[in-house]
Amino acid sequence: MSTSAVVSERMNVLREMIADVLEVEPSEITDTSNFQEDHEADSLRAIEILARLEQDYKVEIPQDELSNMTNLIGVYEVVKKHLGWSE
Repeated sequence: MSTSAVVSERMNVLREMIADVLEVEPSEITDTSNFQEDHEADSLRAIEILARLEQDYKVEIPQDELSNMTNLIGVYEVVKKHLGWSE
């Protein structure tokens, strides 16, 4: 599988999970849509996303990373960093 296909697949998995937490359709979550402004996510939802990432990926992510997790790309970058994903 090519690098771009791997990244795309990982982004799609994250998109599905975030859409589930935010109770929206995955198609509504773009790479750069802001969870708070575009999807009315409050701080509790952000913590739910963090908890779900930790559960699904068996990784610990510090809460101070929440400020970097405002959109799908941000979430991907945080998960990539904590899981050691390479491109």
